[in-house]
Amino acid sequence: MTRRDGSGGWRWVLLAAIVGFVSSFLLSGLFHLPRAAFLTGYAILTGAYFIAYIRQQRLTLQTQLVRRWIAGVIGGVAVGAVLVWQVLGQPPSPHPEGSQLFGQLVLYGLIYGTVDALLLSVVPVIALYGSRTSAELHGLGSRFKWALVALLGSAVVTAAYHVGFAEFRGPQLSQPVIGNMLMTLAYLLTGSPWAAILSHILMHAAAVMHGMATTSQLPPHY
Repeated sequence: MTRRDGSGGWRWVLLAAIVGFVSSFLLSGLFHLPRAAFLTGYAILTGAYFIAYIRQQRLTLQTQLVRRWIAGVIGGVAVGAVLVWQVLGQPPSPHPEGSQLFGQLVLYGLIYGTVDALLLSVVPVIALYGSRTSAELHGLGSRFKWALVALLGSAVVTAAYHVGFAEFRGPQLSQPVIGNMLMTLAYLLTGSPWAAILSHILMHAAAVMHGMATTSQLPPHY
């Protein structure tokens, strides 16, 4: 990756944290919007932020998506399988059938999972790790240091986003932070955003299939 605004990486990460917190706190914690309405507002806010980020940083999405994509797919499926197993360990609840189920998989699996991945994993990694020069990432120690910084940034955004939901204010906050760090780590190890995107989608799709009323991966719950 080429260096863009490396010095401003934390500013973009903190802005992502604000976008996440505002989305969850206002749309869920304050207005108690139903899940579909919440996701609409969350996707609009995150989408506007992400578009502003890639334009300001002059990122080419195609370049990001094709880089090491095979490793990204493998890593995404592997981490996704672990998270699916975690989802299936929760109490089940009914889910719709047929076309309604397909619609929920698209909405809450594909779209919700992608939006989460972009805000919670992709932007922190690109802003804090991907913006480094080759000289800064020369040597295993330097790459390890900046990977830890990116993981920390991802954890900050994830915590800020989830603490806006009433259901995650307490010890419950550790679950999404740890889970998202696994997905972010897969991105860092493979060098492909597909690792984070696919693992998020698989986890969300499993939550839809297992029952949205009882799976914590699909907030908000009222």
